[in-house]
Amino acid sequence: MNLHDKDSLPREILPVIVIGNGPSGICLSYLLSGYTPYVSPEATHPNPLLQAKLDQQPNISLLEQDLEYLCEGLEGRSSNPVAVLFDSLLLPDSDFGLEHASPLLWRYERERAIPHLVLGKGPPGGAWHAMEGSMLTLSLANWMELPGLKLKEWMRDKRRNVRNDRATPAEIASYYQHYVKQMGLENSFACGTTVSSLQRVNCDGAGGRPVWKIQGTQRREAHQLDGGGVAEVPFTVCADNVVLATGTHDIPARLGVEGEGLPFVCHSFWELEAAISRGQLDQTSDPVLVVGAGLTAADAILTAHHLNTPVYHAFRRSVTDPHLIFNQLPKLLYPEYHKVHQMMTQQQQEPQNLDIANSGRGTAAQTDQQENDNNTASLSSGSYPGYISLPKHRVVAFKPDGKCVLEGGDGCRTVLRVSMALVLIGAHPNLSFLPEDGRPLGVNPQEPITCRRNPLDVDPYTNESISQGGLYAMGPLVGENFVRFLKGGALAIASDLAKRQRAKQEENHATVCSMVEQTEALCVIDS
Repeated sequence: MNLHDKDSLPREILPVIVIGNGPSGICLSYLLSGYTPYVSPEATHPNPLLQAKLDQQPNISLLEQDLEYLCEGLEGRSSNPVAVLFDSLLLPDSDFGLEHASPLLWRYERERAIPHLVLGKGPPGGAWHAMEGSMLTLSLANWMELPGLKLKEWMRDKRRNVRNDRATPAEIASYYQHYVKQMGLENSFACGTTVSSLQRVNCDGAGGRPVWKIQGTQRREAHQLDGGGVAEVPFTVCADNVVLATGTHDIPARLGVEGEGLPFVCHSFWELEAAISRGQLDQTSDPVLVVGAGLTAADAILTAHHLNTPVYHAFRRSVTDPHLIFNQLPKLLYPEYHKVHQMMTQQQQEPQNLDIANSGRGTAAQTDQQENDNNTASLSSGSYPGYISLPKHRVVAFKPDGKCVLEGGDGCRTVLRVSMALVLIGAHPNLSFLPEDGRPLGVNPQEPITCRRNPLDVDPYTNESISQGGLYAMGPLVGENFVRFLKGGALAIASDLAKRQRAKQEENHATVCSMVEQTEALCVIDS
């Protein structure tokens, strides 16, 4: 869909605009397009308490029911109650490795559709199109699917096999793009758009009520423009409600230390791939330093180790920390990550204090030789030669000569020479289109918005912002990183919007009835 710029506010005020076209935005669009979940009368949920509640209103759609009531007593791996509820209905008992049939029955009811627009920088699927395509996803394949289209069935139709019940990011991105087309959602998606401003304004065209004004640009290809080429065309759209579904992959997190802007310091996995493609890394290279203990850091370690490129791995936690992601993953489902955790555990090293830059010991040549001898001895030993684990270490500084200064938990510092440093410690959302980058909307308004430490503060049963009415958020912005659980945010928002729409229709109907009654009364008086 192409958007158009307007000098003044558009006359048409959309009920809903969604900023972000990843799986969060796609799932919400599905629910807002008239696809309605009911509980099948033939189905039985394995949770008897939930089944008893569902039996109380068997013919009422899930969008009309009291979600807070249905959520009571449910437990799951998400802190968001509606996420646990919807996951339990879509994938009953999946945490136990069971595959119960979902009790939900989906019906397309056109009269329930709420007009909406989904804005996204790229094709439907969001950040999945930018992820590396050969590695397996963390989640099981059926956890990645959206309502109404089984991922495994879609992959079988494409003559692909799901390896170890997990798919690659490239396959998932293709599935999401196909999902939008298969479900007939394309007319609600405006791709190639970048939002630059979101603000609350009063609009004459909306009866003077406050609405959301969204401004930005849309990338147009040559065949869409008179002059040819590619251009960024400005647009303005307005809506009564806005949903933030931008994810948190826009801005890589930084350490904030000296030298972090040096050319050999990188902040994304793709920069490692680019260096490999250019032939810069092999078994003869100086070691690569990987900073971080998440899954992206693990992917980088596996990639470098496969090339026999030496790796130093520095991270803040201990290898036994229960919050370390590797301690939360089943070994049988995630063998490659279990291998990385083994490496982290078995190759722990406490390097000598090699503060070469300031020690003043010997000549530069002697110092370099001492450093190289130490590096070679350390990296060539152990069960996994070519890898050293440095738990409870933090980076103090990067030096222009390719050296990294690390500090251990005991305060001792180590200097290591590397060919590349990969800082893979997560990412932050880009909310620059909001006042103060969205900080006033966070749980802690004084801190930047982050998925784990400071998500947006929303009502747990509607996902509406606590501080700003008519503004909703979902997905990583509210602390939900897994596709499996972000679908609950879509249910919460769609349910709240549907209830508001019904209330508005009832109010309009009551107004019309009152006017008719008044007219009839006047007619009686006149007669």
